[in-house]
Amino acid sequence: MRILSVRGTLPEHRHPQAEITEAFATSMVRGVDRGLVERFHGNAGVATRHTALPLERYGGLRDFGEANDAFIASGVELGARAVVDALKAVDLAPSDVDLIVSATVTGLAVPSLDARVAALIGMRDDVVRVPIVGLGCVAGAAGVARLHDHLVGHPDAVAVLMSVELCSLTLQRDDASVPNLVASGLFGDGAAAVVAAGERRAAQLVDAGRVQPEVLVARSRLYPDSERTMGWDVGAGGLKIVLDGAVPDVVRRHLGDDVRRFLADQGLGPGDVEWYVAHPGGPKVLEALQDALGVDREALAVTWDSLRRIGNLSSASVLHVLADTLAARPPRPGSYGLMLAMGPGFCSELVLLRVPA
Repeated sequence: MRILSVRGTLPEHRHPQAEITEAFATSMVRGVDRGLVERFHGNAGVATRHTALPLERYGGLRDFGEANDAFIASGVELGARAVVDALKAVDLAPSDVDLIVSATVTGLAVPSLDARVAALIGMRDDVVRVPIVGLGCVAGAAGVARLHDHLVGHPDAVAVLMSVELCSLTLQRDDASVPNLVASGLFGDGAAAVVAAGERRAAQLVDAGRVQPEVLVARSRLYPDSERTMGWDVGAGGLKIVLDGAVPDVVRRHLGDDVRRFLADQGLGPGDVEWYVAHPGGPKVLEALQDALGVDREALAVTWDSLRRIGNLSSASVLHVLADTLAARPPRPGSYGLMLAMGPGFCSELVLLRVPA
């Protein structure tokens, strides 16, 4: 499988972190300790974030139903824009798409977002749809892996991954817990799309002026006894964050060995990986990831910069990092890269990439 293009999109409402902190502490959530809010937001490593709605709208959302209606409306618009932009970048039209995989964990839509976007932008009526719900932050990398699984068996096909995450619309107004305060300083809103093609179709679409990496192989890892590490509790108020402070410890304990085994099975070692596309889980998670991989901060510089500029976009984040890497720090021909993300389960996904020589 060949990745032909990657595009990220963001809502128009962009805010400095201090502006979000002020709104969160004064009008969004009841009964919070302002000092704690300022501390958690200040330590998130985030300078600016985008939100689906203007900040003043959040305090007036009456219930989960109203927030979810906003999720569908904004999510369809953002997702459609990401897909169309990614297709246009390689001179393809929505009618060229044979498979669309969609990923989200921040709202519920039936019909799913991919069905609504397909109808809006003019995909064929026989397009194959695979909605992924519940993988959370790991779904960007897992979605790329699932595109690869399909395209290995369909070498003439074009496939799209669409990720839409509107984390702000999961706000719990009566939750003053530490996980909610941490999440409120870290997560942002955005979408992304990846266009890929099977081997035979890719040969017709490759653009020598672009970096279009191959996906070689992927691996999923589900960790035992870790269900309450990350996720949602679903209640009358909607989606309430579950976020254990042990996430960095899990990363340090498992990910390094997972990566080494994964690479060894391909006849490679850590020294063969020249570039990383990592999910920006937060400062402590990224520091744990650097320890696990045995790399310095510079190796994850694009990820750190993405966290600073737009926050953690759940599944869309690693795709924004991939887009930034290919555009701003194009890897050299013949080099190997590693995409990796973690999410609810608790789990990880590893995807081995290579830029053709």
